[in-house]
Amino acid sequence: MDTEYHTKTGWLCLDFTNTVDWHASSSPVETLNKYADLIEWSADRGIISGDAKDVLLRKSEEKPAEAQTVLKKAREIRENIYRMLSDTSHGHAVKVTDLKGFNKALTNTLPYSRLAPYERGLKWDWDSSTDKLDSVIWPVVKSAVDLMTSEAIKRVGQCADERCGWLFWDSSRNRSRRWCDMSDCGNRAKVRRFYAKKK
Repeated sequence: MDTEYHTKTGWLCLDFTNTVDWHASSSPVETLNKYADLIEWSADRGIISGDAKDVLLRKSEEKPAEAQTVLKKAREIRENIYRMLSDTSHGHAVKVTDLKGFNKALTNTLPYSRLAPYERGLKWDWDSSTDKLDSVIWPVVKSAVDLMTSEAIKRVGQCADERCGWLFWDSSRNRSRRWCDMSDCGNRAKVRRFYAKKK
């Protein structure tokens, strides 16, 4: 799990896939509408510091076309990860086109990665001297690699509401979690069942 970040699901890449509401519906709702939204999300998750946030926002204002390109790329990477994890959670093979798209993002990310001293050992880290606008995406890509190549992938689930599409990491003992949140989609399903019985 991505313990160094402030995640809601336990995995940074899962949090990132959930930056679209009603992802599986015919009318998904985008929450990353501008580059500043991507930066805000990254700061909330602890990917970047307050100082780095200010630097990237200033640079995005100086280079709006580049910022827009990075936002578009971030969304494409998100959708690659989303489809790969969704397929895997349902026992389907990952599509070749999604794998190809993700591997392209991974290839672009690797030149900025490094091993750095950490406590008594080493840890995966990033080139901190860069102010590249897409640097906030790198840890998401790394998180997806870590999740998809570990046993943890077996605990990725998708909300049973066919319109929701929210991805989660199922920490229940018998892997029985069905909903993004019992107070949200789970509650709606409960209410539907109740009224169906009354009819």
